[in-house]
Amino acid sequence: MRAADLFEEVVEVPCIARELRVSEKSVYQWRRAWELGGREALCPKGPSGYDCRLGPHLQAKLAAWLEEGPAAHGWTDDQVWTAARVRILIGRKFHISYSVSGVTRLLHRMGYSVQMPARPAIERDEDAVTAWREATWQEVKPSGRRPARSSASRTKQA
Repeated sequence: MRAADLFEEVVEVPCIARELRVSEKSVYQWRRAWELGGREALCPKGPSGYDCRLGPHLQAKLAAWLEEGPAAHGWTDDQVWTAARVRILIGRKFHISYSVSGVTRLLHRMGYSVQMPARPAIERDEDAVTAWREATWQEVKPSGRRPARSSASRTKQA
């Protein structure tokens, strides 16, 4: 609260700005706030930005729905929650629109993390995967770099 002390001592704005290493404009703003609200007006207000659109009660509901799994909410093809699916779920249940990146940040704040499924899919057929890997993959696999001379120079090509 050094600024408030200097305001009470009636120190000039440029001197306060130099001493506190801030712009004069900031000092003028602080002085106006101090004149209107006293020392309390100069206290930090906390982090800026928007509050979360889902309050603690709605976040608890969302967590319960996520625990039920995707199949309980219409996604029967696999048992994996994606940010896009959670976004759709939030829109359906709460009528609130989130972006996929916003959902990712929300889930992170709620304690969820990006992870691979704990167990393989129920529908996975290991024999079919092995057969595909041996037959089809060899045909479609990229060959890698071709051994050829090259040059980054525009004037002296290889």
